[in-house]
Amino acid sequence: MALRNRLHRSELAVPGSNVRMLEKAPTAGADLVFLDLEDAVAPDDKAQARKNVIEALNDLDWSNCSVSVRINGLDTHYCYRDIVEVVEQAGDKLDTILIPKVGSPSDILFVSTMLEQIEAAKGFEPINLHVLIETAMGMANVESIAQTCPERMEAMVFGVADYAASTQARTTSMGGANIDYYTLTHPDSEGRRERHWGDQWHFAISRMVVACRAYGLRPIDGPFGDFNDPDGYLAVSRSVAALGVEGKWAIHPSQIPLANEVFTPPEAEVERARRILIAMKEAAAQGKGAVSLDGRLIDAASIRQAQVMVDKFAQIEKSLAARK
Repeated sequence: MALRNRLHRSELAVPGSNVRMLEKAPTAGADLVFLDLEDAVAPDDKAQARKNVIEALNDLDWSNCSVSVRINGLDTHYCYRDIVEVVEQAGDKLDTILIPKVGSPSDILFVSTMLEQIEAAKGFEPINLHVLIETAMGMANVESIAQTCPERMEAMVFGVADYAASTQARTTSMGGANIDYYTLTHPDSEGRRERHWGDQWHFAISRMVVACRAYGLRPIDGPFGDFNDPDGYLAVSRSVAALGVEGKWAIHPSQIPLANEVFTPPEAEVERARRILIAMKEAAAQGKGAVSLDGRLIDAASIRQAQVMVDKFAQIEKSLAARK
């Protein structure tokens, strides 16, 4: 069965063609590092990048983070060699395979079947799957994709840039706000109107989150392109965290601490969650179904919310302690 309790607050993208970055990746501080054979690698560098990734998996110490490989798309001739060569030569070092541009369950079944055969031949433990939802077809089929291969599927990632291209959205930014995505208020007494900006990707990522939570998967947000804009990165991260996303890509090491900060529940919120659990336990002992805490009503739904937060914080503490 897929391991679904790993920590994925920050996921660092590392081009397989950049040996220097590969060497630094295990100690960069990310919860997960994915070694990229797809978009970050030019066609002429694909074969060498694959060799670099295999060497990095075998020679570097990955004990402080999870490690994944993003293979090339199933619509390319690089894909099957990525799976065969990487998994045969370094599959025992891999936590997950990241499949790009997943459009239907059959894409996952293809990769899963190949993994099953290689694992059986080499005696490896099962490797989990993360899938990128970054096309109109993938979003249209997101619920059925989420139900595919429950023994392997661990997470879904929203790939905003390719999704924008697939839906022909009028933007060239990789995530973040769009200056043209707004509405105007009615004119005030002097005829002035205010802009109300919206989140162009709210529907898409919300739909993916629901599919993930319905079928026990982890929702992860993809890239934010401007790594010189930490405030923009933090704003997007906080927005998706509020929706239930539990991690975000870092395309530059400077984004790692930002993601770790946002996707770690604040201690004040965790402490309040603990107080809710204590208060409800006391209320239950008194035969009450609800109770007031700090002037607010809390009930059974409050318990579930509080328990989720307390459990997540405990998971983070346990994971960080294991790295020391």
